[in-house]
Amino acid sequence: VQLQASGGGLVQAGGSLRLSCAASGRTFSSFTMGWFRQAPGKEREFVAAITRSGGSEYYSDSVKTRSTISRDNAKNTVYLQMDSLKPEDTAVYYCAATTYVLRDYDTQNAYTSWGQGTQVTVSS
Repeated sequence: VQLQASGGGLVQAGGSLRLSCAASGRTFSSFTMGWFRQAPGKEREFVAAITRSGGSEYYSDSVKTRSTISRDNAKNTVYLQMDSLKPEDTAVYYCAATTYVLRDYDTQNAYTSWGQGTQVTVSS
C-alpha cells in the first residue's frame, strides 16, 4: 500500500491541526493504521493507532488527551486530529500501515508501509 501524509504546517501553541493520510494500492480496510513522529535529534515515536474497522484506538500518553485518530474506509484515509498543540509536538509525522494482527500497536517494526512524513511545527 502507498501512503501519502498531508496536513502539517506551522501553528501557534494551543492551536489545532488535522493530519490526513491517503492510502492506495490495496484494500484499505485490511490495514491497521498508525501515526508516528520524529522530532529533531530524537528517535521516532508512536503517537496513535486505529484498528481495521476503527473500533479501537490507541494513543501515547503524551497525546492521548489532546488527539483523536479516525479513519474513513470509504475514502481510504486515516486522520489525526491534534488539539491544544505544544511546542514539544513539533516533529515530522508519519503514517504507517500493517496487515499484521498486533499485540503492541506502538511497535514500529510491525508496520510494513510508511508514508513520506508531514512537518508539524508548533511555535510558542
